[in-house]
Amino acid sequence: MILAIDIGNTNIVVGCIDQEKTCFIERISTVRTKTELEYAVDIKTILDIYHIKGSEIEGGIISSVVPQITNIAKLAAEKILKKEVMVLGPGIKTGLNIMMDHPAQLGADLVANAVAGIALYPLPQIIVDMGTATTFSVVDEKHHYIGGMILPGVRISLDALTARASQLSGISIEAPKRLIGKNTIECMKSGVLYSNAAAIDGIVERIEEELGQKTTVIATGGLAKKIVPHCKREVILDEDLLLKGLMIIYNKNK
Repeated sequence: MILAIDIGNTNIVVGCIDQEKTCFIERISTVRTKTELEYAVDIKTILDIYHIKGSEIEGGIISSVVPQITNIAKLAAEKILKKEVMVLGPGIKTGLNIMMDHPAQLGADLVANAVAGIALYPLPQIIVDMGTATTFSVVDEKHHYIGGMILPGVRISLDALTARASQLSGISIEAPKRLIGKNTIECMKSGVLYSNAAAIDGIVERIEEELGQKTTVIATGGLAKKIVPHCKREVILDEDLLLKGLMIIYNKNK
């Protein structure tokens, strides 16, 4: 069993995973001012909740898109595990062939997603990661990461809407009773959910037109389970995809 940590702009995903299963996934807020000790307390608290001791964990790996927190989180995890923790980045073998203009700019989370996608699902594939931003990653049948797209995430879109429209207040992201809303709250819920589901359907259709072939579509990320049920085309929901990718990369490099 290893400790896998993904540092995103809004949340930090913390999970323990082994070859058979994901033991748990939890999220804590990304706070750029927290110290190494504060993050160590967060990690220790999560492990205590699941009755997991640091000595039971073989090692750890971190992916991060927030450089100023990466080393702090690494030191925090090492304080708990008493072992060196890997950081996904230069010098780490992934087995992924990145066909981008600037491969080093590809986010560590997208690399981990693609590594897991290649290992677990038929190719070619499109991986949709619904976090602070919604990202689409395209992997061809030759295992090449050929590109993708980035659009505003569900929460960003909703926050922008409520910030700019004085009569609209914040809402929770959950399915409305009907598609055609009968009041402001229903209209907002319907708009947020179905616009994002339609975006997935539409973007996938356009990517497949450009590729000239059908794809396997996998969705992951904190908000995927809210949106995927409203998509018209088949989308595989895999909330553990990133952690599975980190596990595979850890095993390649240990």
